[in-house]
Amino acid sequence: MQVSAGIAWGVANGVGRIILQRPEQANALTQAASRALVRAIHEVLDGQPRVVLLTAEGRIFCAGGDINEFMAAGPTLDALVDDVLTPLHPALHRLATAPLPIVAAVNGPVAGAGIGLALCADFVLGAESMKLRTGYAAIGLSPDAGASYFLARRVGALRAQQWLMLSEAIDAQRCLQHGVIDALHPDAELAKAAETLVQRLVRSASASLAGIKTLCSGLQTRDLQGHLALEKLLLVERARSADGQEGVRAFIEKRSPRFIGK
Repeated sequence: MQVSAGIAWGVANGVGRIILQRPEQANALTQAASRALVRAIHEVLDGQPRVVLLTAEGRIFCAGGDINEFMAAGPTLDALVDDVLTPLHPALHRLATAPLPIVAAVNGPVAGAGIGLALCADFVLGAESMKLRTGYAAIGLSPDAGASYFLARRVGALRAQQWLMLSEAIDAQRCLQHGVIDALHPDAELAKAAETLVQRLVRSASASLAGIKTLCSGLQTRDLQGHLALEKLLLVERARSADGQEGVRAFIEKRSPRFIGK
């Protein structure tokens, strides 16, 4: 694992891991931590993992941007924000649209930019101590890091707008009820649950998962005719692949398939 500015990352055994490691500062993203996160995202994805897991150390997943750094910037806060987001937004876009499963394990409260980082994932698991507080309007700012996009994608545009405007804390049960998170676990069991899911995804046919993500994430850009054409193209590719052949054979032979990623 590599470590820089409170961010750790690496790829091993098909799993890319990005870990927020500033628990004493609520894993807030300073300018340096944001740059390290950008580097982590690119290097993990360049390592061609089969799945990526996002986690954080301590009791808080991420408090968002570092408010002390904001205060220190004073009248140059706009320049600080621009400097942070110029590389961070493209990196988050690459992570969210990567053709592989992204899993986030949210171990506690999440706010601000941390919401975008957590909810860009395809699977979001929450601890019972998890809660969401957008926070932007409370300090006179507006969303970043895709927080408004990914929150609206999960809970609907109007509810996301209301939550962002009010900056109230949304507890774990409400987050589960409205689809912010996909599953809720006792705090002590979250890491195990996330690892179980990750290992299940690692054993899956990676190109099949990539095709599914491509089809489902691009629905707004295609009409039915275009979508059916893409389904045909991807299925023909999978049907001629080694993993496609192995999957059918394993089903007939009533055994677990041994996918090799081809």
